[in-house]
Amino acid sequence: MSELDLHEQEQVDALKAWWKENSNWVYGLVTVALLAFAGSQFWKQHQASQIAGASSLYGEVMKQTASGDAKRIGDAADALADRFSTSPYAARAQLLAAQTSQQAADATRAKARLWWVIEHSDEEGLQHVARLKLAAMLLDEKQYDDALKHLKTPHSAAFNSVYDDLKGDVLSAMGNTEEARSAYKQALANADAQTAQRNLIQLKLDGLGNAK
Repeated sequence: MSELDLHEQEQVDALKAWWKENSNWVYGLVTVALLAFAGSQFWKQHQASQIAGASSLYGEVMKQTASGDAKRIGDAADALADRFSTSPYAARAQLLAAQTSQQAADATRAKARLWWVIEHSDEEGLQHVARLKLAAMLLDEKQYDDALKHLKTPHSAAFNSVYDDLKGDVLSAMGNTEEARSAYKQALANADAQTAQRNLIQLKLDGLGNAK
């Protein structure tokens, strides 16, 4: 029995010695693990808080949209962009504000908001919507070369038709009838057969007359 007790004592002494040498490392490891867990929990809560905050401000943008007041809509959209620029709501709010700025004949502010979406949104679709709107505004301002530069931006096949359609509009306005016809034909080839856009493209193509 005493021999067993001595063996157990030796194990205890060995454990104490090991703990004395390694306790700092063990505490450090546990601390890192706890910090990692706490960090992940904080991040989840932070993300949830960010989403909730952005959603709330987007609701304010939508509320102001009903008023039709371009300044109030823009202020709400800017507040959202300032606080939650990486949220998906921010780009959508800027697109709404750009639309109301354009309707209020404030082209400079409208284009600035569209640029914000192009530069900050993580969603390709929203970036293309903003770029197409910007190109359309440049067309209205007769800045044809700048409009065409935007329409040369690489894009997925889903956007081929709308890009080519607007390209046709720019080329037609420039008097480049044959190039416009080619662009419209390309747009028509890529347009969904069931959309009204296809009929509109066909009308514009017919309006150019017969090819020489």
